[in-house]
Amino acid sequence: MRAYVLPKDSRSLDQLRIVERPAPVPGPGQVAIRVRAASLNYRDLLIATGRYFNWPTPRELVPLSDGAGEVAAVGEGVTRFKVGDRVAGCFAQADPRGPASGPELPTGSPLDGVLAETIVLHADGVVAIPPSYSFEEAACLPCAGVTAWNALFGTGKPLRAGETVLALGTGGVSVWATQLAAAAGARVIVTSSSDAKLARARALGAAEGINYRTTPDWDEAVMRLTEGRGVDCVIEVGGAGTLSHSFRSISPGGKIALIGVLAGQAAEAVEVQALRFRRGSLHGILVGDRPMFEALVRAVEENAIRPVIDRVFDFEQARAAYDHLASGDFMGKIVISL
Repeated sequence: MRAYVLPKDSRSLDQLRIVERPAPVPGPGQVAIRVRAASLNYRDLLIATGRYFNWPTPRELVPLSDGAGEVAAVGEGVTRFKVGDRVAGCFAQADPRGPASGPELPTGSPLDGVLAETIVLHADGVVAIPPSYSFEEAACLPCAGVTAWNALFGTGKPLRAGETVLALGTGGVSVWATQLAAAAGARVIVTSSSDAKLARARALGAAEGINYRTTPDWDEAVMRLTEGRGVDCVIEVGGAGTLSHSFRSISPGGKIALIGVLAGQAAEAVEVQALRFRRGSLHGILVGDRPMFEALVRAVEENAIRPVIDRVFDFEQARAAYDHLASGDFMGKIVISL
């Protein structure tokens, strides 16, 4: 089978290459999945270029954490799935080289990821995908979709109808959060540097948009839009570069779901007092577990929510998909079709 790999201590996208490997065979309690589509997250770009918290790739590694496909074979004792079932793997998995009871680690690093024609996972780390979804759509669920679900409904006080959500940017997690929150009856405010992207966000259910290029003090705009109350939940994907604004944007008792570091990792200048004065809470989000993934699948089916896919690349165009991610000139998810 064909697979993409990054070398140990990868520092550049130029080091991404295709190799031939034997197709893996599932052991007891495992399933082999013929991958049909994979999607990229910003984390994947950082891993490939050696910038993911300065953690090097530990060995030659298959990249990407998000994929969907069909069960090609099942190991002894597997009853949850059969050959031909359409599935996706969870972001965090027990190492397939060890027992299913082992510690869960992220796929794409340090565990091998999904940018290969066939992968093997423990059956307990696999979820049936929505029947109405294509493989390309289902590949957008495991990290970005589950992260958005966790931020809104899993961690801290669950979002309720009538509350207000602030989604920073229009990447995969923020777009998913916009769609899910709007479907739940919440009011959504979206930020972006592009008026065209803000218009698309409104079409997805956002009530208002703020261009942070033309409105750098966007927390003040949030307060104006909410008549001084603030928002109940912030989807915080910027990190240290945006946290102070987010702290000043929440309502009394509001929560901030800290997900990404798109605007920087250094935290010296973060104004933590704003969070204290609002009696707010800050929650670190690291995707979510299988029950959250299964709840997300039910929700998107019941509410007819489809992921926003910016562009689909062929398997041979994986490097171009990474370059498109690095450009920042996209909205929603970037997918590779196998």
